[in-house]
Amino acid sequence: MRTVPFFNYPFLFKSREDDFIRIFKDVGSRGAYILQKDLLDFETNLAKFAGTKYAVGLANGTDAIWLALMAAGIGKGDEVIFASHTYIATAAAIHFVGATPIPADCKRDHMIDPASVRKLITERTKAILPTQLNGRCCDMDALIKIAKENNLIILEDAAQGLGSKYKGKGIGTFDKGATISFYPAKNLGSFGDGGGFVTNDKEMYDQVMLLRDHGRNDEGIFVRWGFNSRLDNFQAAILNYKIGYYNAEIEKRRKIASFYQNRLQDVRELLLPPAPDADTIFFDVYQNYEIEAERRDELKIYLKENGIGTLIQWNGQPVHSLTSLGFSGTGLPYTEAMFKKCLMIPMNTSLQEEDLEYVCDSISKFYR
Repeated sequence: MRTVPFFNYPFLFKSREDDFIRIFKDVGSRGAYILQKDLLDFETNLAKFAGTKYAVGLANGTDAIWLALMAAGIGKGDEVIFASHTYIATAAAIHFVGATPIPADCKRDHMIDPASVRKLITERTKAILPTQLNGRCCDMDALIKIAKENNLIILEDAAQGLGSKYKGKGIGTFDKGATISFYPAKNLGSFGDGGGFVTNDKEMYDQVMLLRDHGRNDEGIFVRWGFNSRLDNFQAAILNYKIGYYNAEIEKRRKIASFYQNRLQDVRELLLPPAPDADTIFFDVYQNYEIEAERRDELKIYLKENGIGTLIQWNGQPVHSLTSLGFSGTGLPYTEAMFKKCLMIPMNTSLQEEDLEYVCDSISKFYR
């Protein structure tokens, strides 16, 4: 029986082992561990790739959201609307700056629903925090229109979205900026925790730079309360190397998505993500391949029995379902219905064509 893990973590290192060892030795031999040239180089290249003026390396993706919200002046008494279909970190960052997280529904492509956002706006709403989920951008035109009409800011949670585009524009270019995660399983992943922030807004950049390093400016003067949220130099060096071939990684993911689309589009029990060539508005980078499947739980068991790893995102818990954290648990109909069917099948650059054939054959066989 063939085995196709959901994610092949050893492949991250073994795929370019000699180069990664060389980088580790180089950084170590220079004693270059915190806030060194490798981080500056990566920030330069990250901004260039994202098409933004500025980029900041941070300790992790959660800190990135938290510090960006603080930099934007979001705090006590404010409300921030976000997609319930996201990781708890999005809501936690809102909570820990003193604001109230307000979950919104998603729509057929699993992205935040602008119609739901509009209904949730109150006099306390200060920001919309859409998640650029699974490597896809949201309907940014609709969100920007709502934000302008209601004097709101937009800050993007793009933990899964680096490289995705909407009408040719990438993450971080729509308003106040975008936060990124470099967790190992992300499209651009480090060998530990890591995060980033990209923006065209000089004030946002300056404030995030202060906040990440204890509120200390370039002259070493402490000018505000801050935190320790620096991307360490070793991870930055690894990421700076990997961003050099990131476009090739994206292209491979898009080819895998096309393969799944061609092989599974006629399985009527499935709803697939939009295909890479579905339209010219969205450019998706396929961090995940999240389907909706009839008899989802039976399918998941069947695939496991046949050596195929799958995952139900967020352990099957959209944020608004977490009543232990004060959320209502109801009121978002599409999200609630979708979470009875959603399933992620393997999507990563370690996959070979034989793996993809086996996954598709197994799914088709289950439904036949």
